[in-house]
Amino acid sequence: MAKKKKKPKKAVDIKALYSVEGGVLKRKTKFCPKCGPGVFLAIHKNRLSCGKCGYTEFIKKPEQK
Repeated sequence: MAKKKKKPKKAVDIKALYSVEGGVLKRKTKFCPKCGPGVFLAIHKNRLSCGKCGYTEFIKKPEQK
């Protein structure tokens, strides 16, 4: 079988991870509780996950009537 070509990884835009509110930088996403500050949790459709250690938090949907 032929080997598949790997897609190049996209660099993370630091501007997308922070926002400026009143002259103060604020994080948009959470840090990983296992890895500590500096490692962000990736936002997916139904979960937050760490790419370094594999930690996952599932987002609960509000109950519908």
